[in-house]
Amino acid sequence: MTRQIVSIVGGKDVPATSTYISANPARTGEVVASVGLADAGAFAAACRTAKEAQREWAKVPAPVRGRVIASIGRLVEANAEALARLVTEEIGKPYKESLGEVREIVDTCDFFLGEGRRLYGQTVPSEMPDKNLFTFRNPVGVAAVITAGNFPVAVPSWYLVPALLCGNAVVWKPAEYAAASAHAMYKLFAASGLPEGVLNIVFADGKETFEGLDLALSEGSVQKVGFTGSSEVGRKIGELTGRHLQSACLELGGKNPMVVMPDADLALAVEGALFGGFGTAGQRCTSLGTVIVHESVHDEFVERFARAVSNAKIGEPMGDVLAGPLLDEKFAVRYEEFLTWIQPHHEVVTGSTGKISKESPHHEFTGEDGLYYHPVVVDGVRPDDRLFLEETFGPIVGVTTFQTMDEAIELANLPGYGLSSSIYTTDAKNAFRFREGVSAGMVSVNNSTSGAEAHLPFGGNGKSGNGSRQSGMWVLDQFTRWQAMNWDHSGRLQKAQMDVADITPDLDFRLP
Repeated sequence: MTRQIVSIVGGKDVPATSTYISANPARTGEVVASVGLADAGAFAAACRTAKEAQREWAKVPAPVRGRVIASIGRLVEANAEALARLVTEEIGKPYKESLGEVREIVDTCDFFLGEGRRLYGQTVPSEMPDKNLFTFRNPVGVAAVITAGNFPVAVPSWYLVPALLCGNAVVWKPAEYAAASAHAMYKLFAASGLPEGVLNIVFADGKETFEGLDLALSEGSVQKVGFTGSSEVGRKIGELTGRHLQSACLELGGKNPMVVMPDADLALAVEGALFGGFGTAGQRCTSLGTVIVHESVHDEFVERFARAVSNAKIGEPMGDVLAGPLLDEKFAVRYEEFLTWIQPHHEVVTGSTGKISKESPHHEFTGEDGLYYHPVVVDGVRPDDRLFLEETFGPIVGVTTFQTMDEAIELANLPGYGLSSSIYTTDAKNAFRFREGVSAGMVSVNNSTSGAEAHLPFGGNGKSGNGSRQSGMWVLDQFTRWQAMNWDHSGRLQKAQMDVADITPDLDFRLP
């Protein structure tokens, strides 16, 4: 039976104004959920509901909020397999990766449950006697969180868990094509005992969401916006929040480079490039974009990489495969446009491109009715090519060469993104020189461009974000505001920088 899903605000279902059909990309004729979409007015109303609920939630002691986060983690852990199966069914992510994604929610909860007892401020010494200075973390208020569907449950948890822990209320707008996964995750969070209205889920298309967010910001019912998605939309979100004197938490796309040095372990580099470039069918913000390989090892690396990619198993995502289908029909359409960027001076070293079918199978796999595409490696990519400069969300990786480390760093930074990066080398000097020169917010040494841990800052610079960070203690600065307090118990007005004791040194003193 098809799931019927609608928005939930204040614990109550919200009537829909239109319907979206979420289909299984492995079998596009199979409906996963019928999703009732709300309009801009409903989104703004959800933010008003959250604003009312947040006042009481903020009064709950932070250690108690931490116990709620602990309960969420245990609930997700107990339902891990069911949630992972739903993720695989709805977006075609290989089941093993889906299990890892669900585990990321648990890890995030495990980290933040203790932060309820560590929302530390500081006691600061005053320059005047009988006066104490303090700092406190206060919740921002209401966070509007808008997320993509390639990581439909893990990435949202990076926002929801710390936001709730810090005493905020949340209005979450997930991607329509991953609505069933998001709805299931909402139910698990709600079962933890969160008061109604503290977490709300709204399904809406991009236009209605943007208009609703604009209205909510104008009404003063949203104090923080978190957005994961494309750089193009991220710019618009940043402009909108900037007009209201807010700074959004933006986690955007990437054109993530992997540098292969002459001394690299090529077998390891190929393994990292294979997973980084084609895991989740290349549909991660941290997916490998371009391999920048030293000219002395170029031929051997390309031969090994092309063989590994050609032999990789593509197929039914519940099986043991490297990649399943693309996430949704709209991503398939976009990916086919990216394939047109292949130029005569390029060399496709992996064979077929385009959709996997009976006429163009990947080994024995024909793709049946799914959105399956051949993995593609393009050699001979140049720095002025679109394939080099722009994000290609899908199973395609470019290869180019370099001669010097300075050139490698310049090429790594040239596209203007700054999310993730990788270098393969056995020389520590190379690793640290690359780290110092690359603009990416994350650097891996002898590891792929993909991968995150719950206690490490995640985020990018340039086209990849505005410098905000998720995960670990660093994300607390996104969902709290510092408040300074001074307490003068001297019984008189002491004026800063004026009523300060002055001890005069003898600066003319010299040793004999």
